[in-house]
Amino acid sequence: MKNLLPIFSYILHPIFISVYATLFYLYAAGDVFGTQEKYYVLIQIAVINVIVPVLFYLLLKSTGHVKSIMLSQVSERTVPLVLQCFLYILLVKRSIVITRYPELHFFFLGALFSTILALVFVLFKKKASLHMVAISGFAIFVIGLNIHFQMHNPYWPALLILLSGVVASSRLEMNAHTSREILFGLFIGIMPQLLFLYLWL
Repeated sequence: MKNLLPIFSYILHPIFISVYATLFYLYAAGDVFGTQEKYYVLIQIAVINVIVPVLFYLLLKSTGHVKSIMLSQVSERTVPLVLQCFLYILLVKRSIVITRYPELHFFFLGALFSTILALVFVLFKKKASLHMVAISGFAIFVIGLNIHFQMHNPYWPALLILLSGVVASSRLEMNAHTSREILFGLFIGIMPQLLFLYLWL
């Protein structure tokens, strides 16, 4: 089991959570959106939240500003988090607009506030688990969608809660974070999503 845990740190890396959340949203929404629109939304999210950050990471790595994609040092996090804030703002202002995708709009708005909080921690030389920020925010989003769309499926929320625990164990097993940093990440990920949940639930 100890050999398997680190795999989850990569599969459930924060960079992929936006795609997973979008996939679940489009699945939960059912026939609200056409197939072509679903592909269009997914491509946008993949480009803005996966491809652009990966290219930017490669640039930072080549210039020596970061050592690994896990951003283990506090000093490595400032520039990527600032970039992520701008990318989320781009999404909620230009792409995932409230009039067309209200639930997903508030998810990304919550993710923006979580990223800002993580950046504030960095400014105070504190590190929060970005993995926990992402997976816990995703878990709250799934629970909200399960209620909002009246899916009556307890397995999806249970799975996300389980995966949150697995990710926490993975980060601890890899000695990437302390228990306090895991809790910081959990708090930063959950609170904005809970606050925005009341606006669309």
